[in-house]
Amino acid sequence: MFQKENKPLDPEFHDSYNVAPPQYDGIYDEAGQALCPPHTTERKLVTRIDLHVIPFLCIMYLLAFLDRVNIANANVFGLSEELNITDGTKFNTALVIFFVPYILFEIPSNVLLKKLKPRVWLSVCMFGFGLVTALQGLVQNYSGLLATRFFLGVFETGMFPGAFYLIGMWYRRHEAQRRYTFFFSSTTLAGAFGGLLASAIGKMDGMRGYRGWRWIFILEGILTCVVSFFFFFMLPNFPEEAKWLTEEERTFVRARLYQDQGNSGRERPITIRDIGRVFKDPKVIVGGFMYFGLIVPAYGYAYFSPGIIQGYGYSPIQTQLHSVPPWAAAFGFAMTIAYFSDRLKHRFLFAIFPICVCISGFAILLAVHNHKDVQYGALFLVAMGAYTAMPVIICWFNMNLGGHHRRAVGSAWQVGFGNIGGIIAVYTFLKKDAPRYIPGYSICIAFVCLSALSCLTYFIMCGLANKKRDKSAHDVGVTEYEETELGDLAQSYRYLL
Repeated sequence: MFQKENKPLDPEFHDSYNVAPPQYDGIYDEAGQALCPPHTTERKLVTRIDLHVIPFLCIMYLLAFLDRVNIANANVFGLSEELNITDGTKFNTALVIFFVPYILFEIPSNVLLKKLKPRVWLSVCMFGFGLVTALQGLVQNYSGLLATRFFLGVFETGMFPGAFYLIGMWYRRHEAQRRYTFFFSSTTLAGAFGGLLASAIGKMDGMRGYRGWRWIFILEGILTCVVSFFFFFMLPNFPEEAKWLTEEERTFVRARLYQDQGNSGRERPITIRDIGRVFKDPKVIVGGFMYFGLIVPAYGYAYFSPGIIQGYGYSPIQTQLHSVPPWAAAFGFAMTIAYFSDRLKHRFLFAIFPICVCISGFAILLAVHNHKDVQYGALFLVAMGAYTAMPVIICWFNMNLGGHHRRAVGSAWQVGFGNIGGIIAVYTFLKKDAPRYIPGYSICIAFVCLSALSCLTYFIMCGLANKKRDKSAHDVGVTEYEETELGDLAQSYRYLL
């Protein structure tokens, strides 16, 4: 059922799905007549999928990440001073409370995403976190800030793993990295866009009696709510439910995914036993640590880079503007790495290289303390390395999970467990350590090294599994249902390295 690249489909599969061998485009009946219109080649169909799936998910997550990290921009404009939370670690606690529901509800959210239509679940969550963000601009005390940050985590919990799960159910493995990276780069675009937007909104300071930081939350939250109404109709569903495809095109999409990944098992609900079986695979646990190690530097940068840059002597407006270029550089670097990763059909080295770039950035920040241009340049390396390695790792792990059940649970696990690193990140950069932040940079290097070690372990485990299956005979007596239940654990499945 699961075949290596460039191998033909099982003959029985051709008969049951009326699909041409992979070297041909389109879908054919028993007489060899094309069922799809002549213009619907595979490349054109994938382009249509790109236009219907990726842009809307990117905009959705751009707004989600913007609403999550804009508190860093708001703090530059006086949030801590007005709410009287400048002492101790109160601001850090306001950041960390977001991660409590965000971590706990990842797997339940993906189960609901599968049960409901993705566009329904994601658009409802989107409206929720937009409303909470707007309310965050109206809080009058520290307790109100904590409450809004908590509910922001509740509504955002389904965005990231849900989108990765959905993307993974539309593309073959060697097509996925550029799409994953472009989607993930919504975070870098949000960082750049957030800095520009905050610099503009900050000039509204005092309008209608509200400080500039309040307007950042209010306007960005209202924008998200408005967009969510349109996205109720525009966000994509799973391939089996896409109404913008003809029945023949849906059949072809399912067939090409079947060839690459096997039967998805979309029709069967996820049970508690399904969830338990996923965690019996040690590769799944390692996949969580791969992502976990990079979350610490990623959130450390997202939440604290405006403060670090401000420590170089810039004004609040200059700080916001200087926060933009590193995010833009990260986007360009990530897309370049993704292109070559897909082109060469390889993941491991394209995860390790940006990890090394990230480590070099932190090493410079640890060593240089009196040259702001060099320090600012090191922030480029940190952003480029962390925000390039993360989508490679997520795509590598997600696309190696076979079927709806293992991918829904596995993707949520990786993101949920990984975001525990967000709790660590918000306490690594404390005011008492400014402006050198030696403990914060040291902790980040340690966690990036943990990610590199986990990537190496996962690479070895997948390689050994492939070699073992190459030497073993195919499970002749295994039924299609059993293959579907096994997912990537099936004898005929081969992992992408």
